[in-house]
Amino acid sequence: MAVEDKHISYRIYLVAVFIFVMAIAIVVKLTNIQWVEGDHYRKLAKQRTVRNFVIPANKGNIYSADGSLLATSIPNYEIRFDAKAPKTETFEKYVKALSDSLVTVLGKSGSYFEQELRRARDHKNRYYLIARNLSYTDYVKIKGFPLFKLGAFKGGIIVEQETVRKHPIGKIAERTIGYDRIDPATGIEVGKGIEWAFKNYLNGKDGKILKQKIAKGQWKPIRDINEVDPIDGYDVISTIDVFIQDIAHHALLKQLEDYGADHGCVVVMETETGHVKAISNLGRQEDGSYTETTNYAVAESHEPGSTFKLVDLMAILEDKVADTSTVYDSHGGVVKYYGRSVRDSHTGGYGKVSLARGFELSSNTVMVQAVYENYKSNPKKFVDHIRDFGLNKTLGLHFKGEGRPIIPYPGDKSWSGISLPWMAFGYEVSVTPMQTLAFYNSVANNGVMVKPQFVSEIKEWNNTIKKFDTEVINPRICSPETIKKLRAVLLNVVKKGTASKLYSKDFSMAGKTGTAQMNYGGKDGKSALYYASSFVGYFPADHPKYSCIVVVHKPNTSKNNYYGADVAGPVFKRIAQKIFTDAPSTNKIKQLDSKIPKQEISYDKFDKESNKKLNQIPNLKGMPGMDAVALLENLDVKIKVKVIGVGKVKKQSIQAGQNIIKNTTIVLELS
Repeated sequence: MAVEDKHISYRIYLVAVFIFVMAIAIVVKLTNIQWVEGDHYRKLAKQRTVRNFVIPANKGNIYSADGSLLATSIPNYEIRFDAKAPKTETFEKYVKALSDSLVTVLGKSGSYFEQELRRARDHKNRYYLIARNLSYTDYVKIKGFPLFKLGAFKGGIIVEQETVRKHPIGKIAERTIGYDRIDPATGIEVGKGIEWAFKNYLNGKDGKILKQKIAKGQWKPIRDINEVDPIDGYDVISTIDVFIQDIAHHALLKQLEDYGADHGCVVVMETETGHVKAISNLGRQEDGSYTETTNYAVAESHEPGSTFKLVDLMAILEDKVADTSTVYDSHGGVVKYYGRSVRDSHTGGYGKVSLARGFELSSNTVMVQAVYENYKSNPKKFVDHIRDFGLNKTLGLHFKGEGRPIIPYPGDKSWSGISLPWMAFGYEVSVTPMQTLAFYNSVANNGVMVKPQFVSEIKEWNNTIKKFDTEVINPRICSPETIKKLRAVLLNVVKKGTASKLYSKDFSMAGKTGTAQMNYGGKDGKSALYYASSFVGYFPADHPKYSCIVVVHKPNTSKNNYYGADVAGPVFKRIAQKIFTDAPSTNKIKQLDSKIPKQEISYDKFDKESNKKLNQIPNLKGMPGMDAVALLENLDVKIKVKVIGVGKVKKQSIQAGQNIIKNTTIVLELS
């Protein structure tokens, strides 16, 4: 027994020593965690339960030149309920009144809401959904309801906000307005159009809010205020005119539908400034409808066909190697170079005609002969003219993806014997519609080539942050004598040339038709051939105010009519006539009466000086937000202005006629 007792004692000692060592190890570990690694673990615990979340800044708005909203950020609100936050007596005191109040905004019955709120409290739900996708007005109402008006800690209300980008005028000019977003697949920021090009101004600076992790992986704001408030982006004032845009869009759409075309584009530009007043890019979808998917006017570089003949004429007249009166024989409508035929669209040709008449009739044989005979010994001289005209390089637009022009040069691998004659009637070269328009616009603008411009100003309400002045690409693209002759023949194209169907004695237009056979010589053979019909010019012809280009790809040839004068020309004419028929003045921007409340039309009648002296709040309802802010800032007594939402003033916190108290704040709610 003694030996056995001794063994038991040893075992007890060993267990005791082991426990003692373990106790020491635990104490050492706890001490190490508490004092040595304590900061690390406390930080880790905080990171896992408390985290800063980004509050996206409200993007600035994109406005048209006439003040209409093209793109805006609409705030959406989500309201949840922390059912554990209110004390029992507080909850019981207000739950019935809160339930009845929710009915006024969310519908359903008061008993339903009371039952749901009580169930959430019984289940200790700290993130119960009350409503989502709320407008600011509804959010403010709910925030002021019984219980919720006590705030997050006493009343349990949780408010979360997100912004959604909207285009108030719908799909019109959608591709040019563009977008700026994160690709969910790659996490890379992507975008197009004005939204992308001017994102540094529009996006503002994000804020931060501190949230705490609660049950089921959900996060709840710790306090009502933000750690860092977001800073809203600036507004971008585009050059687009909604009135002209609407005309251009529907004129193009009608023609695409009538001809069952694949896609097309139209651009209207202010001659002197280069301001793009309208741009529409429509492509055919599988269901036969048309929508904006690709910015064809900017991105699609292709063989222009006969609209390129203006380059021929400008170069020839500048070099004085021929004149508009020089006569050429069309040789029955066919001339050959290196075994390849150049044909006129009119069977039998045009006989012997002047260079001007050959241009007006868009004779391929006449224009090719004029170029080839005068530059065959020195083709570089002709191509150098094209370079001098700026057609060998992009316009340097703000947008991504501008199509690159292709102008072959003698000595290049692509240069051959037929390059010079083929270039003369718009083949073996490639330019975008926008580049062609800029070239024609320089003729309308007395030889001054200006850069097409889509944005005129960056603003913070009524404060100008940056202005974009007209940018001159080439102050003198050719001599005044050449300009005079070019404008005469462009006018005659409409009066008695290929576009004579467009002529009206009541309204003057000038321009050039183009019909290009696309994929000519391609690998797919004749089955892949199709036509691109175009018309580019300006109006009025005597004092050009606007230039315009229309391009329609793949018009249905079953109508046996695919020429530029018939397919693209009517779009041009419809736009020109509507602008000058419907607009009260060619020098003033047209505003649609149907879109402007009567009060907004007459708001300029406010006697601002009288308001200053009376120190009274004017009636701002129906007025554009930017104008309302400007008007208030003109008052003698300085007040603070807070704006909620976008658009026109729907509500004002201080009613019209009330005396103004210095340093008070007026809240304008915009629709």
